Amino acid sequence: MQLHIKNNFSKSLPSDPNLNNTRRQVKEACFSYVIPKQTDNPKIIHVSEDMLSTLGLSSKDAATKDFKNVFTGNLVLENTKPYAMCYGGHQFGNWAGQLGDGRAINLFEVEHRNKIWQVQLKGAGETPYSRTADGLAVLRSSIREYLCSEAMHHLGVPTTRALSLALTGDEVLRDMLYDGNQAYEKGAIVTRVAPSFLRFGNFEIFAARQDHKTLRTLVDYTIENHFPNIGAPSKENYIAFFAEVSQRTLDMIIHWQRVGFVHGVMNTDNMSILGLTIDYGPYGWLEGFDFGWTPNTTDSQHKRYRFGNQPNIGLWNLYKLANALYPLIEDTEPLEHILENYKTDFQRKSFEMMTTKLGLFESDSNDKLLIQNLEDVLLLTETDMTIFFRSLSNFKKGDSKQGLDIVKEAFYVPNQISGSIAQQWRDWFQMYAERLGGETLSEEKRKAKMNAVNPKYVLRNYMAQLAIDDANKGDYKRIDELFQLLKKPYDEQPEHEKWFAKRPDWARHKVGCSMLSCSS
Repeated sequence: MQLHIKNNFSKSLPSDPNLNNTRRQVKEACFSYVIPKQTDNPKIIHVSEDMLSTLGLSSKDAATKDFKNVFTGNLVLENTKPYAMCYGGHQFGNWAGQLGDGRAINLFEVEHRNKIWQVQLKGAGETPYSRTADGLAVLRSSIREYLCSEAMHHLGVPTTRALSLALTGDEVLRDMLYDGNQAYEKGAIVTRVAPSFLRFGNFEIFAARQDHKTLRTLVDYTIENHFPNIGAPSKENYIAFFAEVSQRTLDMIIHWQRVGFVHGVMNTDNMSILGLTIDYGPYGWLEGFDFGWTPNTTDSQHKRYRFGNQPNIGLWNLYKLANALYPLIEDTEPLEHILENYKTDFQRKSFEMMTTKLGLFESDSNDKLLIQNLEDVLLLTETDMTIFFRSLSNFKKGDSKQGLDIVKEAFYVPNQISGSIAQQWRDWFQMYAERLGGETLSEEKRKAKMNAVNPKYVLRNYMAQLAIDDANKGDYKRIDELFQLLKKPYDEQPEHEKWFAKRPDWARHKVGCSMLSCSS
């Protein structure tokens, strides 16, 4: 197994001089060296061929003992020194102080095809940032992260990636619902890959501690290594850096809204500085279209991270990042200007995203009303978002009466589509049919364009739960079935049509299929 190893992060940034793996406050350092926990009887149960190739590895490499041992924490490669990052964060709107990589250990960086990738184990044991936790992960959460990070990539959503999924052979004690009922579960490790795992919180911690020297060192490193297009670090380019982070964050969230993804825990320590979806915890996919839905049990009362609030939370988090960068800029006006641009850009990009989902490519002054009316009728009854928008591409110009028949499979309670509700739907389809009359694209091309942004297959929570249930019994075939399915989410894949269906009734309230806890 040959890897072109780099250690840019650890060579460029200040390290924690304390080499003991004890919980502590780490000052004036971006990371702490830490060795992964030895696992008892590790077993690789799935590998992403795509990520193997990305890192310059082969299927033959993935079958080796060294591969298994490196990516389960049992072997530290020569000339590498694993470490955990120091960062803070705002959690559910409140400053939480130092957080850090509590169950993530960065192994090394790999250079391949002129790109550098950070390789990280999640669930490989405690670190100085684990606080009261054990630094381990369980199989159910690891399957969810492994499948979803790769699925999001193939949906075209900016995301961290996953290389491998492994069992550790160890048992891990967890209170899944935070109700006092602890139970042992199978331990697991996901190997995560990204250009960088830096988060907003990496910058916030130094600003909060008024450690402006380390803050500047980290920002300069980030610009030089991940935003080289900006130019050499300077006050002007710190502003340009924040502007680009703002745009990347917004673009990521627009993609979330497009495919109906709800992150569930948008704390600032879970916000990538590169605008990547990071930390797949209690995420979920909209099944019934609902701006107020959150998959996170911890958020069920206040719904801070609900689907419709994700763009606002992105902005709130950017305000916190702006505050962290302010000591290097010492001028609020340019930062405020960038934050104001986020608001106007969101309105524009959200509108553009919705028009493409509806197959509207000519300009029309009534489109905002058409979109608003659609959102209103979608909320009248439980309507499956994925099935509705995918089916809508079958709508033919000039025949509004076909509308309800085309999307009927999207309704969870079809007999509710009657009386005034049915009339409101008919009125909307009439408006939509008239609007399509102004489009010049052929039916075939419009359908193709719509199907390129409206996925047919997403990782619904019940699908992941089925794979988890099987895996807990030692059967990993469903993991691979879903993995292969989600590599082509926009294709018809008639052999997998069973997954193009509404959430089954048995999954409505089943643990893991609707709401999830942060331990999920």
